[in-house]
Amino acid sequence: MIALFWTALAVVFYTFLGYGLLLYCLIKVKRLFVKSKVFALQAYLPKVTLLVAAWNEEELIVEKIHNTLALDYPTALFQIIFITDGSTDRTAERILPYKAITSLHNGDRNGKMAAIKRAMPYVEGEIIIFSDANTFLNPQAIKQLVKHYQDEKVGAVAGEKRILVDEQADASSAGEGFYWKYESKLKTWDYELYSNVGAAGELFSIRTSLYQPVETDTIIDDHMIAMRIAEKGYIIAYEPNAYASETASANTKEELKRKIRIAAGGIQSILRLKKAANPFHNPLLTFQYISHRVLRWTVTPFLLILAFILNVFIVAEDHSQIYTILLIAQILFYVCSYIGLLFEQKNIKIKSFFVPYYFCVMNYAVIAGIFRYINKNQSAAWERSKRK
Repeated sequence: MIALFWTALAVVFYTFLGYGLLLYCLIKVKRLFVKSKVFALQAYLPKVTLLVAAWNEEELIVEKIHNTLALDYPTALFQIIFITDGSTDRTAERILPYKAITSLHNGDRNGKMAAIKRAMPYVEGEIIIFSDANTFLNPQAIKQLVKHYQDEKVGAVAGEKRILVDEQADASSAGEGFYWKYESKLKTWDYELYSNVGAAGELFSIRTSLYQPVETDTIIDDHMIAMRIAEKGYIIAYEPNAYASETASANTKEELKRKIRIAAGGIQSILRLKKAANPFHNPLLTFQYISHRVLRWTVTPFLLILAFILNVFIVAEDHSQIYTILLIAQILFYVCSYIGLLFEQKNIKIKSFFVPYYFCVMNYAVIAGIFRYINKNQSAAWERSKRK
């Protein structure tokens, strides 16, 4: 029982903190022998296609268009495609006045991946940039992304996702903002070591020649598109100076809905990305993939529960001080999480309690997502999360 407890605790620690510490040490060693690559911003300007799949985004679509048209990239090298399949509001109608945009629309709602597949024959760019309709890019985003393609080993480049958090943030805002700041740092180090292990749909790009259609029922298509390229032996670069900004989920309920969908997609992708999980195919990619993604999306949330239960039994049988301290620490953490829940319900905004609350919500979402996928209750059709 004690061995199992320490194993569970070690895996939990490694998943959320240990891997980051190990990454930091590995890149420090790498810097002693390998000089970091520096790419000139204007040295490579290929033709690019920005592809935006939107569903019922009439409230934000015009703002997204203005943001897109203001991006700093030569007009002659910049194709813009918006696809609004399945939208039942005025999203498609509001795009039509903008002649610089190729607008694609039909009434079928078959999911984001189906929409992307339908748009691919219209793509003219050497590089495809994917962006969500409810996120806004910084002016230099495209130039910052494409500079990495000067390296022929790079097959995809992910941008940074930034959550706009004010000083009086609630649980969903504070927790999500903290999570993505930490994720950004891990992604930066992942790329410096070798490669990222996925991409967020808010902003990522690929070489058009490497595009491989993924299954239409794919839940997290952005992750799968990028990882299929990594499985071919190409690197997924990361560029924090190309970023997509969006507000946090409207509340924790909305964030939980989004996280459960991602978790269901995560377990689906693990079952399908067999090469990425095979250490004999690409050992370094497998190490990063399992450390950064697989553990989070599979065993770690269950091990959190197991570690707590085992700790209770160990303390009941053995009053050793170390186990008592560990149990008290766990209890205090979950109490803080519960206080975060109460504060959110009463609209009391103290960030220090929202981070443990968000952590628990995130791990609950993984468990719920796994069972939702097993029970085949997760549709591939994307839904708009309510945002602040």
